[in-house]
Amino acid sequence: MEKVRLGIIGFGTQGSYYAEFLNEGKIEQMELAALCDIDPAKKEEAAEKYPELPFYEDYLEMLESGEVDAVVTTVPHYLHPEMGIEALKRDIHALLEKPAGVYSKQVKELNEFAASKPDLTFAIMFNQRTNPLYQKVKEIVDNGEIGDLRRANWIITSWWRPQSYYDQSAWRATWGEEGGGVLVNQAPHQIDLMQWICGMPKKVYSNVKYGYQRDIAVEDEVTALFDYGDGATGSFITCTHDPIGTDRFELFGDKGKIIVDNSKKVTIKRLVKSEQEMSDNMTMMEVYNLVQGGDTDEMYTEEVIEFESNWQEQHPNVMRNFAANILDGEELLAPGAEGINGVTVANSIHLSSWLDKEVELPIDEELFLEELNKKIEAEKTNN
Repeated sequence: MEKVRLGIIGFGTQGSYYAEFLNEGKIEQMELAALCDIDPAKKEEAAEKYPELPFYEDYLEMLESGEVDAVVTTVPHYLHPEMGIEALKRDIHALLEKPAGVYSKQVKELNEFAASKPDLTFAIMFNQRTNPLYQKVKEIVDNGEIGDLRRANWIITSWWRPQSYYDQSAWRATWGEEGGGVLVNQAPHQIDLMQWICGMPKKVYSNVKYGYQRDIAVEDEVTALFDYGDGATGSFITCTHDPIGTDRFELFGDKGKIIVDNSKKVTIKRLVKSEQEMSDNMTMMEVYNLVQGGDTDEMYTEEVIEFESNWQEQHPNVMRNFAANILDGEELLAPGAEGINGVTVANSIHLSSWLDKEVELPIDEELFLEELNKKIEAEKTNN
């Protein structure tokens, strides 16, 4: 195989974007081979743009056509695990859009099946993992440059969405078709990055508002507290009703701090001595002089790195990595099996708010599904 023949399942906004850059030849080791969508209007659109390309209304027919070596799923969240399993069953490589699913039980089933097909490539579209800024942050943390993590905070409220955004599609911001609000639509990338860099929390407590500032059934305001064990804590705040918005990620360890502003600038402050060593040895006079505006150079060094946005290259970079893994065995940036982590965190935030108590991870998957189904049934009744 010289090039991976990719089929796109779902020819909506995201699928159309992928088709465009694939058709332009931006992925050297991959070519656009087929399209699939259940909407007749999409079939007409595809016929105009890509008249020579096979189009399928049933994704299973595409999988069995012999036209594709791999697929990417740009479909409603609930369908990702099912389609991933069906592709892998037929020895077709699978790249899933985020999130990997709506609830961790279905994603676990996907992961277990994928594990039975070790020769196939299974990946997820966590394009932010290709961002050099977050790769640098992870490298600093993994290298121990800020020591043991004590606290991590992310405020990501730059997801402003007006009511018209929710009104444009009946499935949007619903329990039954989308599976949630900001936690499953806008914020999965930050949830993934936070667990990728900091690890998974052991306990979660949340305060979540449903239909707080928008006429929707799902969440538009989230405040979550994480317990990582050994005293380390974290917080995650997100919403869709702040038109000004904030994007600030802070990580504090016993040897320093990292501050990320607007996903563009990283400030690294490395302590000359660990916080514990400072506490054990500094006199109160030295502390007084420091807090009164004394020289901080003896306490920490500061490095500031500015990054240019690489947004236009992030999705193509995941595709390039996916193709290179299939053809050359290049290590995956976002293995599909890791998609369950972000889904589990989002599920724990929802479940904590529904039960009004702290929950431990791994969560009770049956209880989560039971509570989710209650939301779906209530939504049907109200509509």
